[in-house]
Amino acid sequence: MASTNDLKNGMVLKLEGGQLWSVVEFQHVKPGKGPAFVRTKLKNVLSGKVVDKTFNAGVKVETATVDKRDMQFSYMDGEYFVFMDLETYDQLHVDKKAVGDAANFLIEGFTATVAQHEGEVLFVELPAAVELVIQETEPGVQGDRSTGGTKPAILETGHQINVPLFITTGEKIKVDTRTSDYLGRVNS
Repeated sequence: MASTNDLKNGMVLKLEGGQLWSVVEFQHVKPGKGPAFVRTKLKNVLSGKVVDKTFNAGVKVETATVDKRDMQFSYMDGEYFVFMDLETYDQLHVDKKAVGDAANFLIEGFTATVAQHEGEVLFVELPAAVELVIQETEPGVQGDRSTGGTKPAILETGHQINVPLFITTGEKIKVDTRTSDYLGRVNS
């Protein structure tokens, strides 16, 4: 248990029938009249839904212990992603649903943060940007150095993103894992 006065970004709360909510942001408000309260923005850990919720200041809220560990993606086993704990070398089979959009950027050997609560995998979190190789894209044409133009490209994971016209097949690029945006070339 914790008080609403102790809230921090990233803290996971157990509310309304055991649902897990992560604190995205919070603000303590002390109006001139009436009691103080805490305005929060909470994200449902499983569905990703974001809601605004207001608590009275000093109210007790139940916190959930979420175990976040860095694990290395090893391979696919049917519908499951197999991760290896880098400390114990234990293997963990993670359902596609728990991996979510991170699946678009996972290749063997990548390290990701796997969050678990009471043995159940909640989500898989990747770094903000990853480096991947372009598997396939139309060839660039001389003079395509102008700004603004993009074309589709397929990454080594099979995920399709838009890249500038001058990018060619086989190039290594940096990709934003939250938005699938091209961030730049990677110099080998």
